[in-house]
Amino acid sequence: MKLAISKHLKDFGAIIGLMVIALGVTIYVLHNERLRFPVVEEAPFHLKAEFSTAQAVTPGQGQTVRVSGVRIGDIAKTELKNGIAIVTMDIDPEYSDLVHTDATALLRPKTGLKDMFVALNPGTAGAPVAKENWAIPVNNTLPDINPDEVYQFLDADSRDYLKLLVNGAGEGLKGRGGDLQDVFRRFEPTHRDLAKVVSAVAVRHSNLKRLITKLNVLNTALAGKSDQLADLVQTSAAVFRSFASEESNISRAVRDLPGALRQTTSTLNKVTGYGNVLGVASERLRPAVRSLNKANLATIPFAKSAAPIVRDKVRPFVRELQPLVPKLGAAAKQLGKATPNLTGVFTVLNHLFNMAGYNPNGTEAPGAANRDEGFLFWLAWLNHDGGALFSSSDANGPFRPVMLTASTCQTLKANLGEQGADAIYALVFTKPLYDSGVCS
Repeated sequence: MKLAISKHLKDFGAIIGLMVIALGVTIYVLHNERLRFPVVEEAPFHLKAEFSTAQAVTPGQGQTVRVSGVRIGDIAKTELKNGIAIVTMDIDPEYSDLVHTDATALLRPKTGLKDMFVALNPGTAGAPVAKENWAIPVNNTLPDINPDEVYQFLDADSRDYLKLLVNGAGEGLKGRGGDLQDVFRRFEPTHRDLAKVVSAVAVRHSNLKRLITKLNVLNTALAGKSDQLADLVQTSAAVFRSFASEESNISRAVRDLPGALRQTTSTLNKVTGYGNVLGVASERLRPAVRSLNKANLATIPFAKSAAPIVRDKVRPFVRELQPLVPKLGAAAKQLGKATPNLTGVFTVLNHLFNMAGYNPNGTEAPGAANRDEGFLFWLAWLNHDGGALFSSSDANGPFRPVMLTASTCQTLKANLGEQGADAIYALVFTKPLYDSGVCS
């Protein structure tokens, strides 16, 4: 076999090359057909949707699942269960946490040949994230609507009129698509305003429905309270009669009302300025207020550890201190008078200590040329040298020992003469030097 391969090496290499090219083309085609490779690619996230009909949904034909026009997966399988079409969707793994339990799905054709895709609305962030194999309920899905499904609800005359309307619209708009587009563009602000009106009407409709319901409940409750209503009417009549008897006072109140309103207006104008400042201050305080919960949580361990100290030590100490507090008034007054002088004294002492403690280059290595120790360093040396200088004393007190070195008395006399009028040298050395018994 080796001999055959060596003889036909070029042919063998060509066959191997063709096999490699075929394998690459196969992988490329399968990849574009969205075939997942089990070992290479991560398994998809399976999601289901219930539809009343899955017409034209064909798995394996490249039918996709889209969110806002972006593909997030493919339609994998369809099945029938209890008369409902179950469509299984393979969602790409990176979108596994996109769909929530309030999601909705629509079946829409991508082409005129009913090439379907699922238009998925992933739902709101407030709802839980959908889990594996969760099914969107049929109430949250809508299938594709065919024209015949609309026509079947129309009678023959309505279908004829609709055909005439569509044909007439086609003839009238033939070649005028740009004009129709301009019309729709001009109607866009009107449509936007109409949307606001419709939304407001919908809210008003809901409020009106709730009002009618509440009125029904109120009328039902009042139907069994006829005696209480009679008492209410009688009491109201008595109240109105009291108001009638106070007509003069009410008239005076009405006369005073304009002045009160003017004063109120002036006050509210001033409060407006305060409110503007308060709004800015409140806005700046928001970060601090939002951080209060974290700060309170952080202080809980400290409060728990400090509670025994306050209970067992601080509180008994305060109780023992209470009798002394009234006596501290006089001392506090005297201390207050002395405080300015004490402040000045401690300021000067602080400057002195700062000057004594200043050490510009004391951190350099010992023996360095730029070493410049501070006063505290030299004060220690002064104490050492002072002890050595004044370590001798007699009855008259300490004195400094002095030693003069000379070879002869003549040299000492010469040194003494150089001292001149120094009284200490003259008193100590003059007599011994001129004594014949000492210096001959």
